[in-house]
Amino acid sequence: MKLNCDLGESFGAWKMGLDDAVMPHIDQANIACGFHAGDPLVLQNTLALAKEHSVTIGAHPGYPDQVGFGRRSIKASPAELKAMVQYQIAAIDGMAMTQGLTLSYVKPHGAMYNDMMADEAVRSVIMTAIAEYHRPLVLMLQSTPQAEAHLEEAKAAGLTLWFELFADRCYDDDGKLLARSKAGAVHNKEKMLAQVKQLKETGTVTTVGGNTLTLRADTLCVHGDNMDGVNAIQDIRQLIQS
Repeated sequence: MKLNCDLGESFGAWKMGLDDAVMPHIDQANIACGFHAGDPLVLQNTLALAKEHSVTIGAHPGYPDQVGFGRRSIKASPAELKAMVQYQIAAIDGMAMTQGLTLSYVKPHGAMYNDMMADEAVRSVIMTAIAEYHRPLVLMLQSTPQAEAHLEEAKAAGLTLWFELFADRCYDDDGKLLARSKAGAVHNKEKMLAQVKQLKETGTVTTVGGNTLTLRADTLCVHGDNMDGVNAIQDIRQLIQS
């Protein structure tokens, strides 16, 4: 199981995340493409950091909403959504090639990710946008009990999927992430490590209601925007490799 993290989200003089500290401990970097966060220099530097640590790179496109950090949905037409996804992929793909790197996958950010998971029409447009890119790329999306249906959708689009789980998030009984507005939505370090250990050993998570849920897991999303998070990533890495 791989570890992935959202990176490259600083902008100008405004710093977000501890990318230098996180990068040595992950396998996959989801790098902002400039719409919700990031800028050309941040993108260039993040790619160089990924190259230094031999980390697989992915595009992390979002809605054009820097003020809201891409966490607000935008009602875009299918043509607009497709174009904004492909535009961002092309930006990081070109920047990566200048450093001798190859973009491998796409993981939408924030509200775009949530809309993709909740709305089949949005998911179809995003799948089409990636599938019609000039070369193959993988789509990373949340692992849910609907994974088989998502695989069928991807197969119809000619797309490969990587399913991800979240190390620090509690799961609702329906397999979705527990809403952040509810108590216990974000695990403390002890619960997070327990969830990772259970996932590694049994391929399951325990939901908020105490049910055991089997979920596919190709990659595990971790967060490193503070030193406690970075330390937790190191612990998760050791737990997975043990």
